[in-house]
Amino acid sequence: MTKTELAKKLAKQTGLSQAKALEVVNAIFDARPGKGIIATELDAGRKVIIPGFGTFYTRHRKAREGRNPATGKVIKIPAKNYPVFRPGKTLKDRVSK
Repeated sequence: MTKTELAKKLAKQTGLSQAKALEVVNAIFDARPGKGIIATELDAGRKVIIPGFGTFYTRHRKAREGRNPATGKVIKIPAKNYPVFRPGKTLKDRVSK
């Protein structure tokens, strides 16, 4: 499903116009800097918990050494934060049937 398809379904279920539904979808899921509610909360180090659906949060990966597979040379991999989604019980139960 694309973002446009999601907005169309949201518009149909809620009675919003498709343009307004797309604004809502963008307001929640946009990943550009300074946009998107979920991304903004993750940038600030906070969790986004949607009961029954799941939790968005970040994890920190420490800096480490790795190897370039082409040359075998040791390289330094910098530390970074990365986003994680953990599905809620209700969503897991529904999908696993």
